[in-house]
Amino acid sequence: MNRILVIRGGAIGDFVLTLPALRALREAYSNAHLEILGYKHIAVLAETAGYADAVHSIEYGPLSSFFARNAELPRELANYFNSFDLVFSYLYDPDGIFESNLRRAGVEDLIIGPGKIAHNAHAAEQLAQPLQELGIYVSDFAAQISPSAQDRHLASEFLHGCADPIVVLHPGSGSEKKNWPLAKWIELGNDLLGAESFGGSIVIVSGEAEEGQVGQLEVIWKTGRVRFAENLPLPLLTAILEHTVFVGHDSGISHLAAAAGAYCILLFGPTDPKVWAPRNENVHVIEAPNGDLRALDVDLVRAALAQELMRIGINT
Repeated sequence: MNRILVIRGGAIGDFVLTLPALRALREAYSNAHLEILGYKHIAVLAETAGYADAVHSIEYGPLSSFFARNAELPRELANYFNSFDLVFSYLYDPDGIFESNLRRAGVEDLIIGPGKIAHNAHAAEQLAQPLQELGIYVSDFAAQISPSAQDRHLASEFLHGCADPIVVLHPGSGSEKKNWPLAKWIELGNDLLGAESFGGSIVIVSGEAEEGQVGQLEVIWKTGRVRFAENLPLPLLTAILEHTVFVGHDSGISHLAAAAGAYCILLFGPTDPKVWAPRNENVHVIEAPNGDLRALDVDLVRAALAQELMRIGINT
């Protein structure tokens, strides 16, 4: 097996949940050239983790022909796909059109992974299960990402002047139903900043989806003890998260924080942590009453955060 291609779209969390499968594939074929075709700003995490030799963008215009039935396939792409000894696809393809076109392009050894996650097992287990066709059995479903020296240097520059310990708050996710009310995040942050026992810093992580929330927080927390990390490249964000205490929801950034080694306090509402929570030992899940995050009391989250900060204080 000389050349392997893994096609993996999806959001940040979906990709991070695939990393244990990619790690096992990399270990089984350590001498093979392994490429990822996906959303490049996300798939780069596989390079950071050391599981891929190259990543390419799935948002390449001519690739659209592979999603049309009986379409004329661009020769360059047909030759590209045909150059691999094994192609592994996680794309949602209910009608089998993409699979059919890959085979038309000359792909002989093709493994289809789950395009959607069922509710009967953890997502990482489901994503790794197709590897059994190759005789590969995954036992460790905790994603791990070690930042590069360059990203650690950039993270150190970003965090310059931040006193330890650093608590990272991520008040967003991909769905409003999965979000703890902003007022409760504000209460938690105010309690932390006002506590005599906490001499550290807060970092607020956000992307485009959280712009409105972050705007409110920037108005409220005009202090050097709060820093805002907005729309950062994921490898750099991984390095920033590495040695922090992280509080977030069921989100891709939470999966990234867990994989980076941050101690994570994750607030789950309507989604099932048995399926979606990171499998890392550094993760503590708090489930909202009846799946309603509006009913999750700040005191419960405050207590979990205080316990971890105390542990860090004892160990340091």
